[in-house]
Amino acid sequence: MIQFLLIGLIAGSLAKMITPQKEKSGWLSSLIIGILGSFVGGFLSGFLNIKTYGFIGELVMASFGAVLILFIYHKYFSHKNLL
Repeated sequence: MIQFLLIGLIAGSLAKMITPQKEKSGWLSSLIIGILGSFVGGFLSGFLNIKTYGFIGELVMASFGAVLILFIYHKYFSHKNLL
């Protein structure tokens, strides 16, 4: 459980640094984005049959999912200020 939250927090922070848009800098929004990103990354890795191992593998997939979520958010929903 703690590892899942830690991965979510790091992945959300990395995704905010990677995306070029201005993001709110709170740790709670990073955690939420990272947790959602881990679900998306996990789904995509299963769908694409990509195996992830260990902390680093999970972090990479969660970060990829979080970047994808932020991309979709800024592309379609940023004018509504949901996050």
